[in-house]
Amino acid sequence: MWKKAQETLLKDLYIGPLIKKYGDCTIVKRPKSKYFESLVSSIIGQQLSGKAADAIFEKTRVGLDRVEPQIILKTSELKLRSFGLSPQKIKYLKDLSRKVERGEVEIFSLEKLSDELVIEKLVAVKGIGLWTAQMFLIFTLARPDIFPQGDLGIKKGIYYMFNKSILDHKMGIIIESWKPYRSIASWYIWKSLENQ
Repeated sequence: MWKKAQETLLKDLYIGPLIKKYGDCTIVKRPKSKYFESLVSSIIGQQLSGKAADAIFEKTRVGLDRVEPQIILKTSELKLRSFGLSPQKIKYLKDLSRKVERGEVEIFSLEKLSDELVIEKLVAVKGIGLWTAQMFLIFTLARPDIFPQGDLGIKKGIYYMFNKSILDHKMGIIIESWKPYRSIASWYIWKSLENQ
């Protein structure tokens, strides 16, 4: 899927070696039926380690049977707490479910919108900020040119990659040079942290 992106980024001094090391990028577009579930998973994953987030999401998925807006709205806070969800995240999930149910967030239409409009629609939901919207764009809609500069993994990966020896403005120029495939470059940066 990302053949052209990989061929282009292979020439990059920083991303090229990562492509050689880790092989093909595995970002794939998710089916529409999984859009809501993806957002629920992203909200659950905020400020948690990957393992903790996965465990809580799995408990939630199994406990609810189906991750759907009407089911979340009908489920008591007590039951949702038993899955490991904090009161704050329960509020966020209920707000998302309400907005999807009322049609305020037309979840299935998101793929037709520009990156900027997807972000605008999603950040209108309590608990969805820029990072969550960017993760949705990358890992659910498989948009090729998203760079989540505020992501802790990306910051850490860039710190290692540039060895702190590069000035901020020069770093900005390098990141710009990854356009229009910054999502794919980001994926390789995250991948590079797996053995850190």
